[in-house]
Amino acid sequence: MKKDIEIPVVEGVYVAVVNEYNDIYKTQDWNAYIINDKDVDLDMVMIVTSGYSEKKKTSVFRKKLDRLPKKSYAKIELMQEDLFELNNTFKVSFFEGNKMFDKTYLFRKNTINLKALQPIPLMAVKGVLVK
Repeated sequence: MKKDIEIPVVEGVYVAVVNEYNDIYKTQDWNAYIINDKDVDLDMVMIVTSGYSEKKKTSVFRKKLDRLPKKSYAKIELMQEDLFELNNTFKVSFFEGNKMFDKTYLFRKNTINLKALQPIPLMAVKGVLVK
């Protein structure tokens, strides 16, 4: 029954959007990262991203990581600044041991900006973080 279903809480896994310099194109780019601040590896990480507002909707982007090692991070995607006027969702699913975890991270419209930068765990850079 419903009461028997255990939905585990995701802790120690974050999504951050970081403003960083691109050496190849000599530009400042915004990149989304997934961060594993846990003491265990995450397996079969699936990330589904999309952006939306009342009038606009982006296409869906999917990324799979076979493994995200403990205390590490991985780049998800480059984000164009036009997307910041939309709500951006990152639906993250992964296995920790034999248990599946799932969480949706939401960056609300206009919350990704230079004024909202804060230190990002494990990365030694500043960005916008959703826990």
